[in-house]
Amino acid sequence: MKNILITGGAGFIGSNLALKLIEKGYKITVLDNLSLQIHGEDPEEMSFLYKSIKDKVTFIKGTVTSRNDWKKAINEQDIIVHFAAETGTGQSMYCIEKYTEVNMQGTAIMLDILANQTHQVKKVVIASSRSIYGEGKYIHPEFGPVYPKHRIEEEMIDGFFDVKYKGIANLKLVATDEESKIHPSSVYGITKQNQEQMVMTVCPLIGIAPVAFRYQNVYGPGQSLSNPYTGILSIFSTQIRNHNGIQIFEDGKESRDFVFIDDVVDATILGIEKEEANGEIFNVGTGVATDVLTVANSLKKAYGIEVPIAITGRFRLGDIRHNYADMSKISRILGFVPKVFFQEGINKFTSWVLNQEIQKDRLSDSLKEMKKKGLLK
Repeated sequence: MKNILITGGAGFIGSNLALKLIEKGYKITVLDNLSLQIHGEDPEEMSFLYKSIKDKVTFIKGTVTSRNDWKKAINEQDIIVHFAAETGTGQSMYCIEKYTEVNMQGTAIMLDILANQTHQVKKVVIASSRSIYGEGKYIHPEFGPVYPKHRIEEEMIDGFFDVKYKGIANLKLVATDEESKIHPSSVYGITKQNQEQMVMTVCPLIGIAPVAFRYQNVYGPGQSLSNPYTGILSIFSTQIRNHNGIQIFEDGKESRDFVFIDDVVDATILGIEKEEANGEIFNVGTGVATDVLTVANSLKKAYGIEVPIAITGRFRLGDIRHNYADMSKISRILGFVPKVFFQEGINKFTSWVLNQEIQKDRLSDSLKEMKKKGLLK
């Protein structure tokens, strides 16, 4: 099985995966619409990601919401890696039709074609997300493992940002495993849950092996530096390089699992190549929680640029407090262990950023938009 279609293959993860697969001898087709938000103005000439693959793949400029584009792309493919999606938790809460159309309907069209038309696809790898978990997993002193609901807006306005369960805040954060409760807190998370469930449900019934990867917060060289809606390392980097102060939401102690792009690519290739992955769902992260204040200070140090850090106490409705991955399943079944941890990854990322053109800081515009929609407090 040498022919692989990567939807969203000009994006951050997709382009890096394409280049690695080409090195391994695969023939890659990419279906991508070169979204303005990701690739910027004039992407054919200016997009770092698109230019990295354009002469190495069969490129189809199109959209996953078009049945004709899907049919053209699926032709003669052995494997589909489905990355194409609208991303960003905050933006998804008011661009609801767009997120559901691209993420859910786009996946539905793919599966409808696979279920009803002739093709040679044998495996589908779907990019799921840690966002489907919503808030992370905790240990309650009385009840054991618990999964807290959304935090209360009035308490966050008063400066209390930790999660509670049945009124108790004395909870111990633990890694989120694949059997954890699925309770997304954003439209984006809901659409990723839907994508994953459709692929894992339909594919086995039509003789196709499904694999789902729940990626944590992916970062590294090549990610968009101009998108103000997603990618905290990029957003902070753009602020720092413009000598603007960094605005940190809540109290800066909220944490995520930051996983380097090379590790994400390696994990995905194991899912493509190993039969043991068939029918399975895997977390992809590092198994380490890093708080936002640590991210900001690490970037400042790496760039050598002194800017003020403001812990604003502001917050976005729908944001979670903590989540990091339990990596035991993917280690046990696929033998995957992340190689690049946070400090090394930060150094690699910032070295790349320093060789890129400084982007306009558009964060304030995105914050105004979210505040207008009632999401930013």
